[in-house]
Amino acid sequence: MIRKGIRPRFRLGFDLPGQQNRFRRELPFKRAWVAIIILAVFDLVFLIPAIMTFQQAVELWTKPDDLFNLVAALFITFWLVGWSVAPLLMTAILAFLLFGREVITANPGRVDQFFGVPFFGLWLQYDPAKMRNLRLEIPPKKSGKSWRGPHAAFDYGANTGEFGSNLSEAEVARIKNQIEMTTGTTIRSGDATVADLQGDWAPDKLTSALGDRPREAVTLAKSEAAPVTLASPSSLILIIANLVPVAGAVFWNWDLGHVLVLYWAESAIIGFYNLCKIIVIGKYLAILAGPFFLAHFGAFMAVHFLFLYTIFIKGPEGWNSGTELGDVTKMFMALAPALIALFLSHGYSFLVNFLGRKEHASRTIQTQMSEPYGRIIFMHLVLIFGGGLALVLGDTVPVLLLVIALKVVFDIRAHLKEHSGRRAQEFLENPG
Repeated sequence: MIRKGIRPRFRLGFDLPGQQNRFRRELPFKRAWVAIIILAVFDLVFLIPAIMTFQQAVELWTKPDDLFNLVAALFITFWLVGWSVAPLLMTAILAFLLFGREVITANPGRVDQFFGVPFFGLWLQYDPAKMRNLRLEIPPKKSGKSWRGPHAAFDYGANTGEFGSNLSEAEVARIKNQIEMTTGTTIRSGDATVADLQGDWAPDKLTSALGDRPREAVTLAKSEAAPVTLASPSSLILIIANLVPVAGAVFWNWDLGHVLVLYWAESAIIGFYNLCKIIVIGKYLAILAGPFFLAHFGAFMAVHFLFLYTIFIKGPEGWNSGTELGDVTKMFMALAPALIALFLSHGYSFLVNFLGRKEHASRTIQTQMSEPYGRIIFMHLVLIFGGGLALVLGDTVPVLLLVIALKVVFDIRAHLKEHSGRRAQEFLENPG
């Protein structure tokens, strides 16, 4: 989607006393006490269960003596991570409403507006040559801008910028004159030009991460490198890594339970690299998106492992007995060669494809949050099919090799689809 019209640049940063600016004006900041009280109540409502859950998690982590207690501790911890995003965000907003400040600075060729608490907050950068109609504006009492009272407003493309609270017309005029003298640019009056209203907006990192990227940029990112094929190094490395379980079944006496646990661990590896991708795409937005992804993905993985281990490792006869964590540790130690191979394989793809081929340029946080699930869900459907087949025919090497083969085929197909261009994707979906 191409957004029309110019918009300010956004960035998170510091407002330090020693910074040199040609013009700096700290503006009156009106405290919205009704909003502060309501937000404080909601924040308290969210904080109470978070504190209680934290105490429960600490208690569980002090005695993870068996697998069930460990999974319970992990589940509660991941739930707490996800739940804590809301009260932390509300606390940050509350701190801003209580201690917030607004600052206007100007230097040759730019005007910056700061919102935040002392020393840290959000910066908006404007081009003074594109600012129009700087004026005093008095909002209606029941509008969303009423908290400001009389304030300065200006047109910027098809949008409106605002700053200050309880300003007078004389104060707005003085600020306008100081901005013009500092920037060397006259803030013009009148209607917007065609370029202001229809010029394509090249978004900054913040809006790009949220998913608002020009179509041209996405197309360019996809076409920068040739599509990944079956002969590509990342595909070959993935195939080799997936063949390690074959050696385990033939030489190390791995059974179906070992293979299923290994593929569960691969899902965890995929989740780890997906978190890395979210950080690369979102930068500071990952502060919110990362914990949210970690919460729902981690909780899913913890419960899934308990189910997997209970059904395919212990079996029905062992459901009523506990599981020593030492047994789980020994099993993962036995799977170490395959785990290392899979971790390196996905790491190579992350470095070469996601970073090296700049696939991150066409991704957004929204799409990246859900990306692992399609691959993982289908993979586990294959594993459930294999598990059912083993229960019927017996846990034999041929059954195990069939499960591995199905998983390899799906893995390669998903890998090529994820990293190939549009024509390659169409071939994969319709080979005929």
